[in-house]
Amino acid sequence: MEDIKLMKGNEVLAHAAVRCGADGYFGYPITPQSEVLETLTELRPWETTGMVVLQAESEVASINMVYGGASAGKRVMTSTSSPGLSLMCEGLSYLAGAELPCVVIDVSRGGPGLGTIQASQADYFQVVKGGGHGDYRMPVLAPNSVQEMNDFVDLAFELAFKYLNPVMILADGVIGQMMEKVHLSPQKPRRTEKQIRQECPWAALGKGDRKTRNIVTSCYIDPETMERHNHKLQAKYDRMEREEVRYEEMETADAEYILVAYGASSRICAKVVEDARKDGLKVGLIRPITLFPFPTDTIRQAARYAKGFLSVELSMGQMIEDVKLAVGNADIPVRHFGRTGGIIHSPREVYEALKQFMTETGGKL
Repeated sequence: MEDIKLMKGNEVLAHAAVRCGADGYFGYPITPQSEVLETLTELRPWETTGMVVLQAESEVASINMVYGGASAGKRVMTSTSSPGLSLMCEGLSYLAGAELPCVVIDVSRGGPGLGTIQASQADYFQVVKGGGHGDYRMPVLAPNSVQEMNDFVDLAFELAFKYLNPVMILADGVIGQMMEKVHLSPQKPRRTEKQIRQECPWAALGKGDRKTRNIVTSCYIDPETMERHNHKLQAKYDRMEREEVRYEEMETADAEYILVAYGASSRICAKVVEDARKDGLKVGLIRPITLFPFPTDTIRQAARYAKGFLSVELSMGQMIEDVKLAVGNADIPVRHFGRTGGIIHSPREVYEALKQFMTETGGKL
């Protein structure tokens, strides 16, 4: 029997964490993602799988608890929203520098500052471009459905341990708060201590019968050592860009104008493409699933025949910078359309903006 439920995106994140065999969750409530911690508390996984669930005193404490758990090879995670993520960024840099696997979920809201508790996609810069200090990157998964909120938790852990790196799931408040039918993943067992020692020979689990101790650190005082470490990390990020790009395309084979959107915006844009095609307009959609690594090659290939690109975001325009870099041709116009402050654009608004863009750039309506 399939385990099918009608659930909120945030609730699904909690169920997915337990079902993928996570060892620990350390978090702090903040709207619009507080249901993650609340649902975990209701599930009481410490009585079933032994998973630790702890409300920390702050987001700073949360990310450093994640650092401790990850250092021991555990599958650990946290979740937050935009201002909370700002507080976690130093810890994220430490985790990346120490090459520790973990999963961090950001259900983003409007800003800057305390902003609003309503949905936004204005965390793109903070998440995709690093957020914390130093030359580090994280794989960033952008779900656009409640089902993907379920699926991406296990995928994020898989990537985190494959690359020994923090992995981010960047959802917006729309996906976190909406309810949809979801197929929950089957329960996986947590790894035993023996399995962790075998799979994570780098973990700080005591000296045991080894001659040397494992040391987990991101501190390299000698500049040449620090530079070598950075080159090692960069080689890992380059591999991510070769092997981990994920995206979806809709009606792009003959598209003259292409929408680029992720998360909730991509669902809105799918309706726009459907309406435009009914009106005889050759419009397509590229949806980045990984925001890093970004589907640069896919967009650049589409730029060989497209007349223009419209980056649709719940922000003042952040992803558009990566779209422009991907297009790589100053003669092909790239525009932005978005709403902000927690206001969600409608398909009609996006369609009207698209038609105006087409008119201004010589497209046929």
